Amino acid sequence: MTAFVAGPGAGLLSACATAGAGGDPTAAPATSIAASANPKNPFGADAKKPLEVVIFSGGYGDAYAKDLHEELYKKAFPGVSIKHTATQQIGTQLRPRFIGGDAPDVLNNSGPESMDLAALAAEGHLADLTPLFDAPSIDDPAKKVRDTVTPAVLDNAKIDGRDLVLNYTVSHRALWYNAKLFESRQWTVPKTWAEFTALGETAKQEGILLFAYPGQKGPYYQLWNVLYTAAKIGGNQVILDIDNLVDNAWTAAPVNQAVAVWVDVQTKYGDKAYFGLDHTQTQVKQLQNEVLFYPVGSWIENEMAKDKPADFEYAIAPIPDVTASDAMPYGAIQVGVGENFVVAAKGQNPRGGLEYLRVMLSKEGARGFTEKTKNLTVVNGAAEGLDLPAGLMSAARAQDAAGQNIITDARFEGWYKELFDYGTEQINVVMAGRSTPQEFCDRMQEKADAVKNDSSVAKQTRSQ
Repeated sequence: MTAFVAGPGAGLLSACATAGAGGDPTAAPATSIAASANPKNPFGADAKKPLEVVIFSGGYGDAYAKDLHEELYKKAFPGVSIKHTATQQIGTQLRPRFIGGDAPDVLNNSGPESMDLAALAAEGHLADLTPLFDAPSIDDPAKKVRDTVTPAVLDNAKIDGRDLVLNYTVSHRALWYNAKLFESRQWTVPKTWAEFTALGETAKQEGILLFAYPGQKGPYYQLWNVLYTAAKIGGNQVILDIDNLVDNAWTAAPVNQAVAVWVDVQTKYGDKAYFGLDHTQTQVKQLQNEVLFYPVGSWIENEMAKDKPADFEYAIAPIPDVTASDAMPYGAIQVGVGENFVVAAKGQNPRGGLEYLRVMLSKEGARGFTEKTKNLTVVNGAAEGLDLPAGLMSAARAQDAAGQNIITDARFEGWYKELFDYGTEQINVVMAGRSTPQEFCDRMQEKADAVKNDSSVAKQTRSQ
């Protein structure tokens, strides 16, 4: 399974998103739902049956669901009632409901409390999305839904070989900075690690941190950053080995080196006070030009839109060359699909859940999402002609410049949540200087080995 890759010159906008169980005992199991001959209602959803939708209210907010997707669903089924819930406590609120057989029909599983999808799949809680991908597109019934989205959607949908997850957005994770600040100081974006640290010295003289990440509710941003740096040094095989639980994957030299260089940056150009801040507080500090580079994804622009001052313009910077022999050249960035949605197999209305996702994958649903969130979706052609913000255009240019040099996404986050959660704890420990880079790698390898040797954990594999 791979992250979405745009070919050289493809262009972001054209290539990607232009870029006891509960329920009605008479309802057919979600796994048996097949597309019918009716293109307007291919899953045979009951037009009068209520639907429940739970949305993670993070960087994208929830207006796109409440004011757009749910309204489009109601347009298709006039008079239907939809229960809408927005929360940041996905696991806390939803885990007991799944266990109790009272799961919502559609779940946006995201954020620091996201649920373990592999575990939910193993317990039979996730509806098969193959009928969704094989259903006729709302925009063109002659096309299947699978033919209207970037192929990475289909690659990343699978758990244990089954289509169970819809990733809805295209995201760019790298280092984000204020282009207007750089322009006013006549600074250039560093391409080598020597240039990066030299800029750190210059910024320090002006009371600006070279780099920061949130120690609370966002340390996984830095875990991602370290892994992408390791891939920059050693190639995407580094991440594939970690995902595949290959022996000694975490203790490989590129991983150790990536941890070491970022610990060095934190020590010399960071501030331990940020370990006590959450993502919003840290992002406000960057908007106040107290931080130059922040490791995050392209949702940042919308997330901070209300707080962003006029003299701040988000732009994306690739990870600088760490060595003269990095496996991936300067300009390589991570581009992937994300923001996953699932339908509860044991929910009250799985047929309606599938139809809701089909609505999301219409051009109207996808274009509206981009308009409301300033982020791209996986629906081809949906964002053509939209006036996109500066940060998103910067990401589009960066993806075009990267060509085939795309850093893959790490999949163990969804496959082995216990390992990922442990990593988010340990990255704070090592970045704060309470362990060495080698100790971090050893601890992560020990944890990965424990997962590998645990017969109760379903194992996943990827080849690219």
